Amino acid sequence: MSKVWSYEDRKVVVTGGGGAGMGAAAVTELADLGAEIHVIDLREPPVDVASYQRVDLRDPEATAKAIDAIGGDIDALFNCAGLPGGNMPDVDVMLVNFASMRWLADLCARQMPPGGAICNISSTAGAAYLQSIEKWMPLITTGTFAEAKVWCEANPDAIQNGYVPSKEAVCVWTMWAGRPYAERGIRLNTICPGPTDTPMMPSFEGAASPEIIDLFARGIGRRSTPEEQAYPMIFLNSRAASYIAGENVKTDGGTINALATGQLTMDFDPAAELAGS
Repeated sequence: MSKVWSYEDRKVVVTGGGGAGMGAAAVTELADLGAEIHVIDLREPPVDVASYQRVDLRDPEATAKAIDAIGGDIDALFNCAGLPGGNMPDVDVMLVNFASMRWLADLCARQMPPGGAICNISSTAGAAYLQSIEKWMPLITTGTFAEAKVWCEANPDAIQNGYVPSKEAVCVWTMWAGRPYAERGIRLNTICPGPTDTPMMPSFEGAASPEIIDLFARGIGRRSTPEEQAYPMIFLNSRAASYIAGENVKTDGGTINALATGQLTMDFDPAAELAGS
C-alpha cells in the first residue's frame, strides 16, 4: 500500500467511534488500514481497538483526562461525536457538537507532531454558514470550553434548535482556525454530509418529515451510508491530503451545489423548518 494512504504506525483518536454511525464506520476502516485506534464515546466501538474510554463530552475535565490517558504523539483526530437536537437542551447540543469538538482539537493538537491532521463533522444543515460568519465570530473566538458555554447560555435565540447553529459554528470555526493550525503543521478540515442513514436519523425524522430530509439527498438521489462519509474523513486526515487545510468539504452528493445553481429548487427555508420543530 502506498504510504500516503496507509495508517500503519499512526495513532488516531476517534470521538463518536462507538455504535454504528460515521465514527464507527471510520473506526472499522481505519483498523483495516493499520491504525492504532483510540475511541472516546458513550458506546463501545464495533471492532477491537487500542483503547476505549467512556466519556461524556459535556465534561471538559473528563475529556482532558481521556486524552492524557492515551498519551504520546497523536497523528490524527476524527471528531465524529454529535447530538441531533430535537428534544435535547440546545446548550447541550452546542457543547457536544461545537465546544467539545474544539476542545478535543486543542487537546490533541498539543500532542501532534508536524503532519498531524484533524477532521470534524458538520452537516448540510449548516450550509448557510457563509451568511452567518459575523453571528458566530463571538462564539468561535471564545478562549475556553467554559467561555463557550457561558456564551451559549447567554444567547438562547442564537442557538435555538441547537443542531443547525452548532453545525454552522463548526464550519465557521474551521475557516477561522485552519490557518493558525496550519502554522503549527496541523491540518484542520471538516466534512458536511447530507442525509446519512445512521442511528441518529430517527431523531432527525422526528424533527422533520422524511420527505423534507430527502430533499437534501437529491444530488445523487439517495441517502448516504456511514461508510461513504468515513472515506472522505480518512482521506482528509491521510498524507494524501497534505495540501488541504481549513476546508469545509461538502459530502452531500452534490445537492447544495445543485440548489445554488438552480438545478434543484426548494420552496421552504430548511433552517426555519428545523428550528420550528
